[in-house]
Amino acid sequence: MARKKFNPIRTPMSEQPADVRKNNFMEVACGYTRDQAIIEASRCLQCKEPPCRKGCPVEIDIKGFIGHLAAGDVPSAYKIIKQTNALPAVCGRVCPQETQCEGSCILGKKHEPVAIGRLERYVADTFDSDSACEIITGDTACSMPNEHLKVACIGSGPSSLTVAGYMAARGVPVTVYEALHEVGGVLIYGIPEFRLPKSIVAREVGALWSKGVKFLPNWVGGKTVTIKDLMEEGFDAVFIGVGAGLPKFLNIPGENLVGVYSSNEYLTRVNLGRAYSFPDHDTPAPRPRNVAVVGGGNVAMDAARTALRLGAENVYITYRRTKEEMPARQEELHHAIEEGVKLNLLTSPISINGDENSHVKSMTLQVMELGEPDDSGRRRPVPAKGITEELEVDMVIMAVGTGANPVLLEATPGLDLNKWGYIEADSETGETSIPNVFAGGDIVSGSATVISAMGAGRRAAKTIAERLGV
Repeated sequence: MARKKFNPIRTPMSEQPADVRKNNFMEVACGYTRDQAIIEASRCLQCKEPPCRKGCPVEIDIKGFIGHLAAGDVPSAYKIIKQTNALPAVCGRVCPQETQCEGSCILGKKHEPVAIGRLERYVADTFDSDSACEIITGDTACSMPNEHLKVACIGSGPSSLTVAGYMAARGVPVTVYEALHEVGGVLIYGIPEFRLPKSIVAREVGALWSKGVKFLPNWVGGKTVTIKDLMEEGFDAVFIGVGAGLPKFLNIPGENLVGVYSSNEYLTRVNLGRAYSFPDHDTPAPRPRNVAVVGGGNVAMDAARTALRLGAENVYITYRRTKEEMPARQEELHHAIEEGVKLNLLTSPISINGDENSHVKSMTLQVMELGEPDDSGRRRPVPAKGITEELEVDMVIMAVGTGANPVLLEATPGLDLNKWGYIEADSETGETSIPNVFAGGDIVSGSATVISAMGAGRRAAKTIAERLGV
């Protein structure tokens, strides 16, 4: 039997053209067709000891699901993915596969790695379920209810949704408390529609709701609900997955001017408030002409591309290092440049300047040079003595990171925090200094990826399930 010809190049995925998509909020990538997915899945070498699985924070059996997909068996592929990944349609879109599973792919040593993320997205998008149980577990049956037990989650982001799905599949009633008016955490308020459609998150949340998970929006952890309240109400375990949503600023002159936003505020207004579809939704967004986004990560890319879609004539990414050191995903950076976002590299703001009405009119930038590598391995930016630039802008978005919001933490006596103000939790179990109180995601690790938050949620959920005997 003749051996099939090996294709060293991954199967391309169609996208909206840049000149079209920069004017709308529809998803950029269009996804694979069935034939494309099977062709790409057939590139997998089916390694005896696949390194891609070790590169995945939730250790999906990548070899297994791709093998089934290559044979055209989507239900079996989905079932394998759902054994460890609660949100495959989300992860297939927003995870940094290039540094995780795909970064570990054997094919990537000499050729292009298998498009694992795209295949995961295809399976999740096309699986035709008959019940909430199938969406949650990939199986037609879930465990019988354990009504004598109950678990609470504070926050409704990826780590909490993972815990809720894991427990719901085992029949344990779960109540999820969310501070905002819509469920989904960062998946809803932080990631733009053109990267992660809200309908994808709604499908996952809807399946959990159908399986009995109770979602309570407008409950603020530390204010309207506390850990003490929940334990006194008889919850067997509490999981804290509130993320790290406290904006950081540079503490430079002018940050209090009209027209300066944190990336959190800006993206929340546009995403959660649906400002991208104004006036159909009544949350207007600012409409500046010239926008500067400070930072070089994925959030900076999201903010810059959002501003462009809302009509800005010029959008600048101001970053103190070079393009090579940017922490943003290469795909997101590539898309941003394609759409017309301008990179203002080796510059760092030293002041934001206002007009007579205290509105932003410009930003003064210190020109930087790259020095010796720092602890991250990237070359440290150092000021080029006496050299500054002036950038005319009427809006500035700070995307320089976030910290731990102290509201819940300060309301929880006995909860140990580290020197950065994040919760200290056991790396294997997720348990905090308070017995049967667990934590995971950004509130423990600091700002990280969706999949790493899900991995933390899964580890905590496994411990909770073992402790409850389910």
